[in-house]
Amino acid sequence: MTAVALTLVATSCSSDGSDAASDTEATEVGKGEGELNLIAWAGYAEDGSTDPAYDWVTQFEKDSGCETTVKIGNTSDEMVQLMESGSYDGVSASGNASQRLIAAGDVTPINTDLIDTYGDIADFLKDQSSNSADGKVYGIPHGWGANLLQWNTDVVTPAPDSWSVVYDESSPYSGKVTAYDDWTTIADAAVYLMSSQPDLKITDPYSLDQEQFDAAVALLKAQKPLIGEYWSDYLKYEDAVTNGSIVLGTTWQIITNTLQAAEPPVPVDAILPKEGSTAWSDNWLISSGAAHPNCMYDWINYITSPGPQAQVAEYFGEAPANLKACDETTDPAHCDNYGANDPAFYEQLWFWVVPTTKCLDGRTEVECVGFKDWVTAWTEIKG
Repeated sequence: MTAVALTLVATSCSSDGSDAASDTEATEVGKGEGELNLIAWAGYAEDGSTDPAYDWVTQFEKDSGCETTVKIGNTSDEMVQLMESGSYDGVSASGNASQRLIAAGDVTPINTDLIDTYGDIADFLKDQSSNSADGKVYGIPHGWGANLLQWNTDVVTPAPDSWSVVYDESSPYSGKVTAYDDWTTIADAAVYLMSSQPDLKITDPYSLDQEQFDAAVALLKAQKPLIGEYWSDYLKYEDAVTNGSIVLGTTWQIITNTLQAAEPPVPVDAILPKEGSTAWSDNWLISSGAAHPNCMYDWINYITSPGPQAQVAEYFGEAPANLKACDETTDPAHCDNYGANDPAFYEQLWFWVVPTTKCLDGRTEVECVGFKDWVTAWTEIKG
């Protein structure tokens, strides 16, 4: 068994998530260890057990010899907790988890020279705070999607073009509005306040001083009576929209697509509102204590190649990170529908990152509200 060769350099750490905490980087990839243990979002590592028509893990196992076990992570918090156990080789983490893993030293830098597909990945996804720190790359982009505004076209009129419709305290849809159940929803409110309350001078929805943060929290507390339920399980969300208990709120493109394709179709539509929106971008990260690092590198090379990228993007409902996948999707319009290579679309998005007390927008004269306070506030908002 050949192990990944490692170059060891100094280790640094951070208490607020702003600096990397592990600096071990591979210099070559050896023979696979025969096993791989992953944490992944449902739909990212399908082996045919959910639906025989969707299986890209089996081919990876044949090609690499790495018998793969997948633990589904249902939330970003759960993924962080699982990675802290040290039992997994890698994870598909969103920006609201990846920075925490980097700061805690739970993941190791990745040598992009060992990732054959890295040059084909969209430039705007690389070298971001959600996957890099201190000049080192910790995450290889996998796929991404925007948080959109969805509404029932038979109920909600006129068709909205602004997030204002979900904050209207006199809304006729009170009790049937939804929002994503995550602390990042505070950033959603901040995106709206950037345009609706310019005097707050918010320039980055994840970089909020106390006054700006308090305004976002107040907006969400005022919205709370409108909320029928907060959602995290999108299958349950689809059921709520189908039965009419939810008619308006935050969505992902895959949810809208699924509802529109149902039999009979559910009358919904979704847009990127004029204010822009938050968004998620997922990256593959390698555990700093990975027992099977060679297989993990093999997996990243495989899952970020065009064919598997196309399969995952269509099955999960997202934009692929590797733009060559756009030529291999069964639906030739898939990448256009998800804005995969459309700057006019993705430049209106604020991808999830973890807030720190050091303002991410470059301000040094004030302290910003850190991650723990965001989590505490979100718990209070939900009540």
